[in-house]
Amino acid sequence: MSGADLPLWAAVLIAALVVIGSTLTLIGAFGLLSLRSFYDRLHAPALGASWGTGAVILASMALFSLQGGAPQLHEIIIGVFVMVTTPVATMILGRAALTRDVADGLIAAPGSEPESETGDDQSPPA
Repeated sequence: MSGADLPLWAAVLIAALVVIGSTLTLIGAFGLLSLRSFYDRLHAPALGASWGTGAVILASMALFSLQGGAPQLHEIIIGVFVMVTTPVATMILGRAALTRDVADGLIAAPGSEPESETGDDQSPPA
């Protein structure tokens, strides 16, 4: 079965999934470019990497399943790897940026008490 032999409903479904996936990836790319801080930028590409890739994988599974006459599920392996590695990589990047910012003195370490600049924490003179 070639692309011309696909039923209309299948072609519309596959095209819609590809458009949705590529649109989500494009939104993630625009978010990466437009957001200001590194921490804000961490979330935007994850949108394209997870949901965008998921929609394109579903379209691929549908197309090749219809062309092959049997369910093609090997794309699920790609999806699982993307869904597992994207959050882990994002977390590692966030922690590395946080460690760098704490070491540079730009922010206080999480869980640490901020030092008081009013002198209230000093003991009274004896």
